[in-house]
Amino acid sequence: MDVLVERLNGNRHVRRVLSAFDATEALLLLSGDDPELASRKDEGLSVVDAVFADLDMPGLTGMELAKVLAGFKPAPVLVFVTAHSHEAVAAFELGAVDYLLKPAEQPRIDKAMERVLAKIHQNGGGSQSAVPEQRDDEVIPVELAGTTKLVSRASVRWVEAQGDYARLYTSDGSHLVRIPLAQLEERWEKAGFVRIHRSYLVPISLITELRMGGSGYSVVIGHEEKVLPVSRRHTRELKDRLVRGGGA
Repeated sequence: MDVLVERLNGNRHVRRVLSAFDATEALLLLSGDDPELASRKDEGLSVVDAVFADLDMPGLTGMELAKVLAGFKPAPVLVFVTAHSHEAVAAFELGAVDYLLKPAEQPRIDKAMERVLAKIHQNGGGSQSAVPEQRDDEVIPVELAGTTKLVSRASVRWVEAQGDYARLYTSDGSHLVRIPLAQLEERWEKAGFVRIHRSYLVPISLITELRMGGSGYSVVIGHEEKVLPVSRRHTRELKDRLVRGGGA
């Protein structure tokens, strides 16, 4: 814990770090009598901006603590810290913006703080001076040969349904994730992803052509000129989105 506190304090955007031995102590801090924390609550802000929670704690686990924090209005931004990677998917399903493997070096802590600040900015919290101008970007944990790789949504060129899984295609390959395409469609709609077919989800900003052929419409994706079919069911909505410039 001391190393994590030291490295959080080493980030220029961090003003104050509170540490707790376990989830019970953390919850006491979040509901305690600290004047600064109480004033934030009175102003309708999160009692703290972010919680870096270890998955392995005495008593309540980090996952269980996350479920309690989700009930806070507003809830703090959540980052998980652990020595293991096997629960990364579950962590992101609970709304964590990042998943740090111990020991996390300063550059990795700084990257996590960028994601925390982007989420705070998206939620309308924090001071403008503390939040750098940047685009919020979700990351998806991908299990690969016993390790967990984080794939950013911004790197995804298109997504293909494969049963209850989805395959994310990026410029450096493809990655199978245990997330149904319908769930990604809902989560990524505001980020500009559009369903063009029961099997395909694409970022509308990467569509360079809408083609009409003998078998119906298709789209061309980006510089790789990947051609994907557009179903009749989704053609009208896609045309409307293209006309509106990709707006929801």
